[in-house]
Amino acid sequence: ATQDKAQSVSARFAAVREQGRCALIPFLVAGDPDLETTAEAMRTLDAGGADIIELGVPYSDPLADGPTIQAAAARALERRTQLQDVIDMVAATTPSVAAPVVLFTYFNPIMAMGLDRFCAAIRAAGAAGLLVPDLPLEETGIVQEAAQRAGLELILLVTPTTPEARMRKIAAASQGFVYLVSIAGVTGARAQVADRVEALIATLKANTGKPVAVGFGVSEPEHAEKIKGWGADGVIVGSALVKALGEGGSPQAGLATLADQIAALRAALD
Repeated sequence: ATQDKAQSVSARFAAVREQGRCALIPFLVAGDPDLETTAEAMRTLDAGGADIIELGVPYSDPLADGPTIQAAAARALERRTQLQDVIDMVAATTPSVAAPVVLFTYFNPIMAMGLDRFCAAIRAAGAAGLLVPDLPLEETGIVQEAAQRAGLELILLVTPTTPEARMRKIAAASQGFVYLVSIAGVTGARAQVADRVEALIATLKANTGKPVAVGFGVSEPEHAEKIKGWGADGVIVGSALVKALGEGGSPQAGLATLADQIAALRAALD
């Protein structure tokens, strides 16, 4: 899969669209239960049909994350998982993973390392994209320029409370795809995906030709299938997978559950 290492998020979405499929984008927290298991989980997700893999850098004050992902990040931080450790793990793992990897990190760790240095480091490690949830549109310019210099795509988020005119601006600036947050609030596995997501997808797609992927609150194959039916180009699944892996009792048990979940999600989207 080494030859695919440089595949961009855009190129992967173009291929998915050409095949008439809906992209499956799993999310993991790096370092929970440990970085070795995260690397194995990335390979498991890749083999199970993930189109893009989102990898969260553990952070102490994760304002967009619900209890499952907060707990996973706390466990990873207790193990002293540092940003550089995550980058090293990504560098060691991406050659054996075909799916483009998107790093999900809050802005503070980027600033601490230095913007250009950070972007160059994650690109050299094989990451294809970057997602910074606490970065408002007005401040994306400088990050986007650094990402572009490094050859990374910067993916932006739209929420249910984003006014349509602003939605259009965010979509215009976003690269790779537009991340539609399906609920106002924090992430988590929801029993029902809010039915208003259907209207949100329609509104966003009326304002951009870029792929739209829906995340936050998607946990079951039925949710994924419903979102695909509503016209989304991709489905992002986080908390349910993070829970399986980090709370599985053992890394082996967690990885086995993860493999089952990704297979069920892939089947629902095909």
